[in-house]
Amino acid sequence: MKLSPAEILLTERFVLVDDHLTRDGTGERIEVLINSYLQRLTSASDGWDTLYCDPADGRFWELVYPESHMHGGGPRELRCLATDQAATKYGEGFVLKRRCAGK
Repeated sequence: MKLSPAEILLTERFVLVDDHLTRDGTGERIEVLINSYLQRLTSASDGWDTLYCDPADGRFWELVYPESHMHGGGPRELRCLATDQAATKYGEGFVLKRRCAGK
């Protein structure tokens, strides 16, 4: 399950099924991507946001919780970051030296 070059944002939604909130298909895809495809690089100092790299094209991806006030951090968002954005948040030296395996 790869990310297409045109993809830049995946936003999870919770849906009510049989009186229980569950992840939608995008949430399930995010789970597979972060556990089986994307390479985890580091976490932000607050411990919530995580930086990943796509081994196919070297793009940086960040897993964030935009509704962090919700129980469990709320729905997740996986968004593509430009190198300068990743460097600003996660450290220029770290990001500029880091390369994905295969890239």
